[in-house]
Amino acid sequence: MKITDVRAHHIRIPYDAGPASFRQGASAISALDMVVVEVSTDGGLTGWGDAFAYVCPKTSCMAVTEMIAPQARGLEVPDATAIPAAMEQVQRNLHLFGRYGITMFAISALDIALWDLAGKVKGVPLHRLIGGAKRTTIPAYASLMRIGVPEQIAGECSKAIQSGYSAIKLHETTVPAVAAARKAIGTGVPLMVDMNCPLDGPAAIRFAHDCRASAPMFLEEPVWPPEDFATLAEVRKQGGLDIAAGENACTVHQFRQMIEAGAVSHAQPSVIKVGGITEFLAVAELADQRGVQVIPHSPYFGPGFLATLHLMAIRDAGLIEMFFMNRPACLWGGRIDVDESGHVAVPQGPGLGYEPDRDVMQQYRVA
Repeated sequence: MKITDVRAHHIRIPYDAGPASFRQGASAISALDMVVVEVSTDGGLTGWGDAFAYVCPKTSCMAVTEMIAPQARGLEVPDATAIPAAMEQVQRNLHLFGRYGITMFAISALDIALWDLAGKVKGVPLHRLIGGAKRTTIPAYASLMRIGVPEQIAGECSKAIQSGYSAIKLHETTVPAVAAARKAIGTGVPLMVDMNCPLDGPAAIRFAHDCRASAPMFLEEPVWPPEDFATLAEVRKQGGLDIAAGENACTVHQFRQMIEAGAVSHAQPSVIKVGGITEFLAVAELADQRGVQVIPHSPYFGPGFLATLHLMAIRDAGLIEMFFMNRPACLWGGRIDVDESGHVAVPQGPGLGYEPDRDVMQQYRVA
């Protein structure tokens, strides 16, 4: 199997998240921006990848076009066993442009597409290539965008539970917000709190103490900067709550630093950031060896979400993250919707399992 071309498609699908808003710096996420990467081969098969692109789709597209496509064209990948070595060489070739961030987002897209192709060559779903499925559906948790108003937070939490979700994640940074959510969903529902790195160590410890009455399953990334693993470990030790992190980490090497520092109880690799399926598998193996739980960062609607379903299907337990929102279209139709029991079905077709709807791609493509 030889790669003949790599193309990046910027897809933008609007959404309605009710009272929620999400901000990254000065930019508001007003639509679901995806960089879907199409990898063509000399055998006529097409693989699909996904590069992280919430507020930087043009940059991610350019990284794929300028860095990844020249590396990939002409690349021979005979089967799945050749992917890790091929991707390590790509990482080595591009390391001058950064081991983390945009470069790794683009590398992640290529890796996912290669695994998709490997499954298609064999005629088997991805989960068969990476260990075999232990589950046919994955429980999903509702990931609420930031709202800020306790009464509105309570209302959205109640809606999510009524929709079938059995767990909730907030993106909030105040104790009243967390308390309102817990009151709305009751004591038996897991509640996670993603803070997006706002606090120093002492403030994060105080916040953890103040939230203990609401019994969150974990605090996610309470500390700035996110790579300050020593401080994160101190918050975990002194705060009395479990700590999750990893969506801002790339490659198994950074996760090893995080885990060896004792910073986390839950590792959160993001398949479209960490380096793709190859790196995600390495992170999961490391976490299992060290007794750290794996709960992936996955609020996506592109090929990365399909990849995450397969990656969680080979595990005995673990949840998958879904943004709680309505959207007018989906690349996969209704096949990744959450069912009445709060689960998402694992695709069973070759590779990632589904082909994107090209009509949807065309309708929501950004030139």
